[in-house]
Amino acid sequence: MRAKPWINQYDKGVPHSLQPYPEHTLVDVVRKSAAECPERTIMFFKGASVSYGEFERQSNALAAALVSIGIGKGDRVALIMPNSPQMLISEFGIWKAGAIAVPMNPLYTLNEFEHALNECGAETAIVLTTFYEKIKSVQPDSRLKRVIATNIKEYLSPLNNLLFSVFKEKKDGHRVVLQHGDHWLTDLVKAHFGVTFPPVTINHDDPAIFLFSGGTTGNPKCVVISHQALVITGMQIASWFSVILEKGKDVILLNMPLFHVYAQVGIMTAALIEQYPLAMVPNPRDIDDLLHTIKTLKPSVLPGVPTLFTALINHPKVKRNSSILKSLKLSVSGAAPLMLENKRRFEELTGGRIIDAYSLTESALASVFTPILGTYKHGSVGVPVPDVDVRIVEQEDGFEVLGALEVGEIIMKAPQIMKEYWQNPMETALVLRDGWLYTGDLGYLDEDGYLFIVDRKKDVIKPGGFQVWPRDVEEVIAFHPSVFEVGVAGVPDDYQGEAVKAWVVLREGHKLTVEELRDYCRKDLAAYKVPKYVEFTAALPKSTIGKVLRRKLVEAHCEAGR
Repeated sequence: MRAKPWINQYDKGVPHSLQPYPEHTLVDVVRKSAAECPERTIMFFKGASVSYGEFERQSNALAAALVSIGIGKGDRVALIMPNSPQMLISEFGIWKAGAIAVPMNPLYTLNEFEHALNECGAETAIVLTTFYEKIKSVQPDSRLKRVIATNIKEYLSPLNNLLFSVFKEKKDGHRVVLQHGDHWLTDLVKAHFGVTFPPVTINHDDPAIFLFSGGTTGNPKCVVISHQALVITGMQIASWFSVILEKGKDVILLNMPLFHVYAQVGIMTAALIEQYPLAMVPNPRDIDDLLHTIKTLKPSVLPGVPTLFTALINHPKVKRNSSILKSLKLSVSGAAPLMLENKRRFEELTGGRIIDAYSLTESALASVFTPILGTYKHGSVGVPVPDVDVRIVEQEDGFEVLGALEVGEIIMKAPQIMKEYWQNPMETALVLRDGWLYTGDLGYLDEDGYLFIVDRKKDVIKPGGFQVWPRDVEEVIAFHPSVFEVGVAGVPDDYQGEAVKAWVVLREGHKLTVEELRDYCRKDLAAYKVPKYVEFTAALPKSTIGKVLRRKLVEAHCEAGR
């Protein structure tokens, strides 16, 4: 057996392996918790809370309702809403009906929603009322047959519900009239409380969730993740957190969006495995609301990306009263590099630890983590968690395994790796080979098994933790009548970690300003995809076959000190 030096770096109490893993689903996990401790809180939301028992009853009722309207085994159901009780109840209701949940980014444009819905083949969507009209407008160009709507106020505390209804519901676009044939989520749940339905067999290796990822080509595809994979990842992460958290007591913030693998497959599953109450935060950009939640619920764990920690460090409320953050025992920074100075400052503010993390959607968040109490190495994202194996291979052929400190492609193996890209065997074969996931990232392992990320073979850009594929942005900009050529890449950014930049060659005799181009992009791109930086240039560097050399663009940007 190949040596795994990183095991020696594990914190005391973290097992070297958790195998054999139970052939369970999260439905089994929550059902067991609801039977053992029905009154225990599964989640907090805006002054209200939901117990395990109530969660089990409501998700059962929704499952019965979904079956009654024709949803069956293997059907895909799109989820278009922020972090909220409705999101989790809907997800478990979908699973209990034997269907597959497909969380989608509510910030998608119409074109992006149309592509995503057609890619997964969803015939049903459960949406927050603010996104109802947008989904109805793309419904004719998709396979959607049914839309189920829910209002955010339905799970607010009585006082917050009243205040929301009076001051925000109509003004912020939450009040809608459903079209014929559509349903209200709460009506379906109420009508099916206690209703039994034909049992649906959910196998541990059935697909549970589709998450979108760009893979090797940059075209968003559905990553298929099984039910057992969710349990495995939750167990691994929970074992890592166990050295500092107490089962069933420490509150974990669910502020990262559930359409992203970070929250969906990592944070949520670990919390459910160990019965940590979840504090739901619907808008990850609303720092004031996040701070209010922290002040009120005193959570122990804050997941985030470097931009979040930078924003908190510099927030006026934190500067006036840093004790707001003192409940945090552990913060987890993923998706982009965390600056050493920000790590130091954040740990001073909280008195807790902040660790780095590395993973991919395709790995179902089989992770590399910094030890919580052990050795931290600046520049490293940490060591593989139990039952996750990492190798560095020669990047050209992908076969030769390299030694310590040699840079190559990072490949991973773990029991929860994705099953496939949905209905895309060619793309699947590019990244899955003999059980190993080829990440497309370049890095090296040191003698102790710590992983260092050097670069990406893939060109995916990660501003503030989001994923942006350059081709998506290039295609939009290229349609502008004044644009002759365009190249897009990620460049270092103190705030976002990495920012989207566009290099634009204008047509002869045409003029265009940076703001005019950004306004044009906003029509077809989500806000986080709109270039933060735009540079007009006379020509783009290209290879001998005419391919734009994005790396050359980035190098020139860095050399110029922009």
